[in-house]
Amino acid sequence: MPFYHKLGNIPHKRHIQFRKPNGSLYYEQLFGTIGFDGMSTNSYHEQRPTQVKKIGKQYSVAPKIANANNIKSYRLKGFQVQPENDFLDSRKTVLINSDCAIILAAPKQSTQDYFYKNTDADELIFVHKGTGKLRTMLGNLDFKYGDYLLIPRGIIYKIDFDTEDNRLFIVESRRPIYTPKRYRNWFGQLLEHSPFCERDIRRPEELETYNESGDFLIKVKKQDDIIEMTYASHPFDVIGYDGYNYPYAFSIHDFEPITGRIHQPPPVHQTFETDAFVVCSFVPRLYDYHPQSIPAPYNHSNIDSDEVLYYVDGDFMSRNDVEAGHISLHPAGIPHGPHPGATERSIGKTETEELAVMVDTFKPLMVTEEGMKIADDSYHKSWLE
Repeated sequence: MPFYHKLGNIPHKRHIQFRKPNGSLYYEQLFGTIGFDGMSTNSYHEQRPTQVKKIGKQYSVAPKIANANNIKSYRLKGFQVQPENDFLDSRKTVLINSDCAIILAAPKQSTQDYFYKNTDADELIFVHKGTGKLRTMLGNLDFKYGDYLLIPRGIIYKIDFDTEDNRLFIVESRRPIYTPKRYRNWFGQLLEHSPFCERDIRRPEELETYNESGDFLIKVKKQDDIIEMTYASHPFDVIGYDGYNYPYAFSIHDFEPITGRIHQPPPVHQTFETDAFVVCSFVPRLYDYHPQSIPAPYNHSNIDSDEVLYYVDGDFMSRNDVEAGHISLHPAGIPHGPHPGATERSIGKTETEELAVMVDTFKPLMVTEEGMKIADDSYHKSWLE
């Protein structure tokens, strides 16, 4: 994150003695990214965070590729992914490249007898259905419909759901995820033209601290394997921390749309970025107000990127027969645009209530076997008259 946060109790200086009431030391941990050059946090633990008792079962969760060299447009019907009890078992990778994975999940139960850590990727979880609490080693965040949860790589976490009806759209990124640099000044502050500001970003406020010894199972994801590790101390034993590297929440409903007299290009919807892909939020907004404007998007070719659009809610005027939970994949180099009749239908309209999340990747996406299970194989013909 581009701004400083602290929670709990921390000493006056970094790397100095910080003692418990009984005179023993708290254990300091630097939790950082990109070596010692990226965003970092200093956390202070009741017990050593290095106590591994056992390394147990290891198994692959690598997705199976169905189409590695895709040139075909697809529609994936996301709500056809069947709910499963376990959070990790419910995660189905539908699209992937070497930079990111796009995952759908419908978990029915909270994570119960284990903690989870992704060592390879930042996780951006969009909450389509469900409410609950994200519990992490650096504090907790309540979530609801429309929230993005940004969990930096290496964060140990659990998710508690309030009900069994949950739908998540997840982007795993092997590159750090940031707020777009064009929205920030050289100090990192979000500028006046940004469609959101620091007030919209919810930081952890509740820090759970357990000083417990025992057997604590952490399922660690590394290079497409899950490795079950048993730690000797509770992973939520942080007494305090400060820095820039922590989980946070941002609601798509707090994104303020940028509009104009004529149709605005997709970058005005940008919400997150990496050097390998961007994430955009399409939200309810006024349409273009030039007297001869065409609100529907123009036909275009993404020569350098694949476009993924996840439909959340509302009326998607540029598409025919699109429902909540659908995903459209438009591969690089192939023109796409409004479906037949959509351009004409849009003329004279003054606003849209659509809600969607877009991911544009600069490397081609491969369709997985899980993706093909929910694919509309005829979608590429949907622009025929």
